[in-house]
Amino acid sequence: MRLSRYFLPVLKETPSEAQIVSHRLMLRAGMIRQEAAGIYAWLPLGFRVLKKIEQIVREEQNRAGAIELLMPTLQLADLWRESGRYDDYGQEMLRITDRHERELLYGPTNEEMITEIFRAYVRSYKDLPKNLYHIQWKFRDEQRPRFGVMRGREFLMKDAYSFDIDEAAGRHSYNQMFVAYLRTFARMGLKAIPMRAETGPIGGDLSHEFIVLAETGESAVFCDKRVLDLPIPGDETNYDADLSEVVTQWSTLYACTEDVHDPARYEAETKPEDRLETRGIEVGQVFFFGDKYSKPMKAVVAGPDGAERPAQMGSYGVGVSRLLGAIIEASHDDKGIIWPEEVAPFGVAILSLKAGDPAVDAACETAYAALTKAGKEPLYDDTDERAGGKFATADLIGLPWQLIVGPKGIANGEVELKNRRSGERQTLPLDAALKALGA
Repeated sequence: MRLSRYFLPVLKETPSEAQIVSHRLMLRAGMIRQEAAGIYAWLPLGFRVLKKIEQIVREEQNRAGAIELLMPTLQLADLWRESGRYDDYGQEMLRITDRHERELLYGPTNEEMITEIFRAYVRSYKDLPKNLYHIQWKFRDEQRPRFGVMRGREFLMKDAYSFDIDEAAGRHSYNQMFVAYLRTFARMGLKAIPMRAETGPIGGDLSHEFIVLAETGESAVFCDKRVLDLPIPGDETNYDADLSEVVTQWSTLYACTEDVHDPARYEAETKPEDRLETRGIEVGQVFFFGDKYSKPMKAVVAGPDGAERPAQMGSYGVGVSRLLGAIIEASHDDKGIIWPEEVAPFGVAILSLKAGDPAVDAACETAYAALTKAGKEPLYDDTDERAGGKFATADLIGLPWQLIVGPKGIANGEVELKNRRSGERQTLPLDAALKALGA
C-alpha cells in the first residue's frame, strides 16, 4: 500500500478524552474514531489489525474442532424469557421493539440463540460433541464506557458454545477451549494467565478469565509469578487426547481475580518471593455451566440408553476488538505502538527520505515490488512529508520493520533497516536488507 493513496488520519496531539495509553495511541494512529459514547468507527489501519486478530482466533478455534457459523445481532426477547435471563440481565441489555410490536434485544451474548438452534436439529448422543462458534458484534449498554475499545458499548467478540452428553465430556470440551486460548493469545505476543473467576450472569460454577497483566487493567489480580514461566502447548497438540494435565498445570498455581481472591489461601499456597499483585485486562473467559440453558429450554438428546437428558453446555468468549487495546497496553513505548509481527497491520514501512529523487524512487519501487511479492505487506511512505515526520508516523503506528531509503545512502549503495521493537539499526545493501526481511 502506498501511503499517498491510503487513509491514515494521524493526530499530532493527544485527544483529551483518552485516559489510557491504548486509547491515546489508537486515536493518534488513526485507527478508530468515536461516533458516540463507547461506539467507534474502525478506520483502515485499525480494521486491518482487527481482521488479523480475528483470523488468529478463527484458526485456533478451527484447530480445536469448533465449527463456525454466524448468528444475527438482534435476538427475540422471548428466547431470553425462556431461559429466565431476560429480566435478570439488567440495564446493560439494549431492548428494542420493532414496527410489529415484537420485543427484540441487541445481543450481549448468544447462549439462548445457540441453544434454540441446537435443539432444532440435534436429537441423539451420536451427533455429539458439538462446539459451534461465531465472531459477531455485541452490545452492552455500559453505564460508563471508557478506555476506548477496552470498555466500549459495541464490541466484536468470538463466542463458542459446546454441547455434550455428560459432564465428563463437557469438561473435556472446556479443556479444549482452555488450551486453544493459551495458544491463541501467545500467537498475538501476549502472556494471558488463566485465573479462577466469577461466572456472573452467564452462570455455572467453573470459569477462568484469561488475563493480560497490565497496570492499566480494570481489575486487581493475585497470582504465583511462576505461572508466567509455564510452557504454551505447541502445534502438535492433539485436541482429541486428554488435556486435563495441561489444564491442571496451568490452574494449580494460585491465580485469581479480585472477585474470587482468598487472601488466606493466597498466603498459604505461595511463597512471599513468588507473590505477584498487579492489575490485569480480561481478554477471554471460559465457562462450564451444565444444563443451565438446555434444561429450561428443553434442549435434550437421547443417550445410549434411549433416555432423554439435557445437553451439558459451556461457553467461551474472546474479546476480539478489546484485544487491540490489550496488545497496545502490553507493547508500546513513548514513541508509539510496537506491534507483534502476527497482528501488525503492515509488515514493513518503506520510508522514502526524498520523494522525487530518481535513485531513491527506483530503490523504493524495487523494495516495494519485492516485499509485496513475498507477502510482507509493505506500507510505502511515498509522500513529500519531512523525514522527521515520516519517522514519527512510522514509530507511532508501530510496524515491526522500517526500511529507510535516502539519497546519501543510495549514493553509497546502502539503505537502513530498523527494528521497531529493539530500535536496532543496520546499514546494508538493498538486496541484503530485502533478504533480511524475507523478500
